[in-house]
This record gives sequence, structure tokens and C-alpha cells, in this order.
Amino acid sequence: MPGSADSTAEPDSKRGKLHPSIARVREAVRTALAELPRETTVLVACSGGADSLALAAATAFEAPKLGLRAGAVVVDHGLQAGSADVAATAAEQCRSLGLDPVQIRAVEVGDEGGPEGAARTARYDALRDVADEVGADVVLLAHTRDDQAETVLLGLARGSGARSLAAMAPVAGVLRRPFLEVSRATAAAACVASGLRPWRDPHNDDPAYKRVRVRHEVLPVLEEVLGPGVTEALARTAGLLRADADALDVLAADLAETAVRRTEDEVVCDIGMLEVEPTAIRTRALRQAALQAGCRATDLTAGHVAAVDALVTDWRGQRWIDLPQGIRAVRRAGFIVLAPGVTG
Repeated sequence: MPGSADSTAEPDSKRGKLHPSIARVREAVRTALAELPRETTVLVACSGGADSLALAAATAFEAPKLGLRAGAVVVDHGLQAGSADVAATAAEQCRSLGLDPVQIRAVEVGDEGGPEGAARTARYDALRDVADEVGADVVLLAHTRDDQAETVLLGLARGSGARSLAAMAPVAGVLRRPFLEVSRATAAAACVASGLRPWRDPHNDDPAYKRVRVRHEVLPVLEEVLGPGVTEALARTAGLLRADADALDVLAADLAETAVRRTEDEVVCDIGMLEVEPTAIRTRALRQAALQAGCRATDLTAGHVAAVDALVTDWRGQRWIDLPQGIRAVRRAGFIVLAPGVTG
């Protein structure tokens, strides 16, 4: 059963000594919120786990000092027995920290994208909905440096490109991740030092999930073989690749403005403009064209994009390329045409 705030455990900060872990998470939150205008409403996505409770406590302390209003959202995925009780306890702990408003949002998790992907989609949709309802401009997520390293390894295993290996962005629309340079151990220590009692999600120890196996099996082996610091190095790599990917995306967007046009029924790409560009820029522009045509980003793979790119650079009479969501790409009279069911 999840615990609640422990009124008998006085945090170090109340005894005049600030625990180093609390200082670290507060610093991370302060940095993430520093440029926001006063009176901005900020919401913490809180599951009741150690990381998100540490984030809730740090935000409750830092936001008022910056003139911000801070609340919380607890998403109940309904995937485990007693999930409503877990959500209620998490919400109560957020209220005890002084966060307001605090909302619980129950969601239905579908099956598209696998169990982890479907839960993530439902969660993010709920967070954005609540943010819209209460007028919040920012939603804080408690992903840590360890989560970032795991995401990089999962991307490597899939053979992903730079954008996927860049992993989670510190800022993505209304979403912000203050803890991407904070270790999971530090966040957990801050939670305990703040007098909070976190819920431990049994899914975090279930080897049926790839991320769990990476966490408990792969990363420890890498640390043993390569030495300490692998997690930090992987997270640092994500940051470096994100800067590169951002720059390439800007160049690809510029190319797409001239080489890609959308009509009422199809997306048309100019082969002459595309074929003279570097592969990294050209394939990004083609990926954007496929998305414009109706492919979902979660289903469109690097293999799909490479096959469309071959229509530009290595055409040998291929009739068409089948893409997700029933979209086809076909070469026709100097152009690549993307549309549902299109033929040459």
C-alpha cells in the first residue's frame, strides 16, 4: 500500500540543515522555472513515486519564490488493482506540500504502440487536457538522468537515428523535465529527506518491460565492464545529439519549404531539389513529407524513410513504397508523390 506524508519525520531543512539532495533538486527546478513570467501556472505530473514526489516538493518550495502558481496532476492509468487509492494518496501528498490546484485524472489506456507507448500517450493527453483546463503554461515531468540513459540505450537497440538517440528534450511544448541532469538516487534521497513516503510501482521491477531489463541488467553490466560513469556519459551523448539534430531539422525545414508542397489530396516532393542535398537533410525532409501525407510519427521507421529516399537516389523502376496508415510513395515525372493508395 502506498504511504502518505510522514508527519513524524521532520525534513532536514526544518531542523536548519538542508539535505544535499533537496538542495540539488530545488536547484534543478529553480533553473527550469527561472525565465517564466510571474503568475504563470505550473503543474507537476505526480505518480506518487519517489522522483515525482521529489519534484512536487521542490516545485512547491521554489515556485512561490518566483511568483508562480504551482499545482499537480495525478494520472490514474487504471492498469493495476488499487490504482485509484494510489492516485488519491499521491494527490493528498501534493496538497500537503501546498500545491493547488491538484487534480486526479483517470484515463483509459488503449493498445496502440504497445503497453508502454499506449500508457504514455494516454498520460500525456491527460496532462495537456488538464493544463488547458486550469490555464497552466507548463507541466513538469520527473524524468531523471537515469531515465535519459535508458532511453538512449533503447534507441540504440532499435537502430535509431540522431533524433531518437537525443532522447527526451528538457523542453517540449508545455512539457519540461527539470531532472534530466539529476540522478534517480538523488531524487529518491530528496523524497525521503522531505518527509515523504513514495509508492513503488511494481511495473518498475517487471522484466516484461524492456526498460526494466535495461535498468536492472544492461546498465549494471556496462558499469561493471566499462567502469562508472556510463549513465552520465549516455545522458551527455543525448544532449550533444539533440543539438546536432535540432540544427539538421532547421536545414531540413528550409529545404521542405521549397522542395515539398501539399495539395488537397497528396504531398509532392521535387526530386531535382532533393537529390543534390546531403543525405541527413534530404531524409529529414522526406520524413516530414510522409508525416504531412498522414503517416504517424510513432509508426514511421528509418527503414520506411530509407526506402522513399531510394526513389530519389537509387531508382531502378520501383513501383511504389508502402508506408504506415495506408500511405504510398511513388516516383512520377520527376517528383515523389505521397498519398493514400497512389500508384505510378
